[in-house]
Amino acid sequence: MYIHLGEDISVYDSTVMGIFDLENTTIGKDTRAYLERLEQAGCVVNVSQEMPKSFVVCFDPEDGTEKAYISPISVATLKKRANTMF
Repeated sequence: MYIHLGEDISVYDSTVMGIFDLENTTIGKDTRAYLERLEQAGCVVNVSQEMPKSFVVCFDPEDGTEKAYISPISVATLKKRANTMF
């Protein structure tokens, strides 16, 4: 199944490693460093030009890479979408 992250972006639910609140998690030094590393590797996708509220980390089993999707959708809404699929 898919989880819609906003605009035209959806991901397979089985690839989702975590759904995080952008405001609360980017306070931490480690999270900022992690996102910066992904951005430098070209593995960050900004889903929309709207105000970002969350980021979703996905794992691609085919090539072993991680990708972060910056989404304007709240963590609560994304979790509801993910939970309705199980």
